[in-house]
Amino acid sequence: MKRIILLITVIAVTSVAFGQNAKYVSSMEKTIATIDTSKSVASLRLVCNSFERIANAEKKEWLPNYYIAYCYMLMATYDKSNDNIDDYCDKADGFIAKADSLKPDNSEIYVLKGWASSSRIRVNPMARGQKYGMASAGFQEKAKSLDATNPRPYFMLGMGKYYTPSAFGGGKDKALPLFEEAVKRYKSFKPVSSIMPHWGEKQATDMLADCKKD
Repeated sequence: MKRIILLITVIAVTSVAFGQNAKYVSSMEKTIATIDTSKSVASLRLVCNSFERIANAEKKEWLPNYYIAYCYMLMATYDKSNDNIDDYCDKADGFIAKADSLKPDNSEIYVLKGWASSSRIRVNPMARGQKYGMASAGFQEKAKSLDATNPRPYFMLGMGKYYTPSAFGGGKDKALPLFEEAVKRYKSFKPVSSIMPHWGEKQATDMLADCKKD
């Protein structure tokens, strides 16, 4: 009788855990899908709110915090006013730290660390270029070392070179091999689940095409 009760308890606990996991995955899938259709700061803030609700409900999961940080980096990209860049990056760094505490030494998280650093350069390229450029490259190299299959560090390194003046070691010719490597890796990269990061392939392909133009 005790064995039967124990078996029933195990099945019940497993079912509840599976149900919670399925609900979490479903919520994440739906919210991730809204990122691609959000092309403004205002719409991305709404997406962040949705991810924050998931993060509050699933405190042990790192991906909701990762995607909040990712959305803030997209805000920094879409907002053409450099006055807001540091604010977006500060907010992104806060959620990156939360994700990092839940999932240390993760390649995808280091990609965002590098992106946040490089975005700060836009505020004052002459004053910030060397400091944040070196920090960003360091984070991307760390991301490469943590997952050699991840295409995103190569994509972000390519972006860094593309927007660095040729006088300082950048330009299309320096960015081109990085974009080539990124596109090659995107073709073979397979996210381990439907809610893992998968962004950047189209942008990398477009940037590669641009670098090949005369």
